[in-house]
Amino acid sequence: MKIEVNTHEKNMIKWASEHPEAVVLSGDLGSSCEIKGFLNTYPDRYFSLGIAEQNMVSWAAGLAREGFRPYLHTFGVFLYRRVLDQLEMSVAYPNLPVTFVGFLPGIMTPGGVTHQATNDIAVLRNIPNMTIFDIGDATEIESVLQVAHDVNGPVFIRMLRKEVPRLFPANEPMVFNRGRVLTEGTDIAIFSSSICTEEAMRATKVLTEKGLSIQHVHISTLKPFTDPTVVETLKKVKYGAVTMENHVTIGGLGSAVADVIAEEGIGTKLIKVGIQDTYTHGASKMYLMKKYGLDALTLIQAVKNLTGKYFGIREEDLEAVRFEDYTAV
Repeated sequence: MKIEVNTHEKNMIKWASEHPEAVVLSGDLGSSCEIKGFLNTYPDRYFSLGIAEQNMVSWAAGLAREGFRPYLHTFGVFLYRRVLDQLEMSVAYPNLPVTFVGFLPGIMTPGGVTHQATNDIAVLRNIPNMTIFDIGDATEIESVLQVAHDVNGPVFIRMLRKEVPRLFPANEPMVFNRGRVLTEGTDIAIFSSSICTEEAMRATKVLTEKGLSIQHVHISTLKPFTDPTVVETLKKVKYGAVTMENHVTIGGLGSAVADVIAEEGIGTKLIKVGIQDTYTHGASKMYLMKKYGLDALTLIQAVKNLTGKYFGIREEDLEAVRFEDYTAV
């Protein structure tokens, strides 16, 4: 698996070269959000607005009304929790084309609870006009700006930064409101998003070798959530579905799938793997994923609970399909 570096920064500069209306707003985190290169390339289209995120959102709304396309950059937690009133009244209500690029989604940082966006999807899903994307790899980083542009309304992107794996072919960009089918099967459905997809790919490979037939779908559009692939997948599997997300299990991907099951009258079981109803502490990404149960072994346990089958898979068995050094803390 190839690791790409600073993909968003390169992509944002390329995008701006083709779209003169694009401007970047930064909440005093230019280096941390891969946007310093943009400042060097387009200094007259870069606005550093300090640690004043509410003011930054109001600025963005004004710029959008004047025909610009603002791209707000800071950590995700500061782009929904701190600015919720401005986001709703100045951007979402008038349905303006403002793109919120929120870094460090879920448990990605040693910064602890003040820097972790663990319930952003739950908060933003119920806001009218909002579209939500959850990035899974470098290919999706390269394609999300076009998808967001086509929405032509307020968009929130859960963005990955720095060293990001390329899980999907570079010539297969993300598609609005369409899941990416990674494996096809009829026993179990697995829906994963963000950094959890890589762990789900590891678990799926080992479980498939044990004889389980798995339909694994990567989800990058969390709102709207009307992809027919989700319904088709739920209807074809024998035992039920597991969702896996870098977010609390209330209000995120798992809840979106549960809504589909209820609305479509699909009689199937669902297990939600994710952060439980708690605040999480800070540490390295890999350590936190294991501690809070966002790893391949936790997913395999969920599959065992769903099927009633014991697969005898241990941590050592997963090492053979490890993409990253999971022991690095």
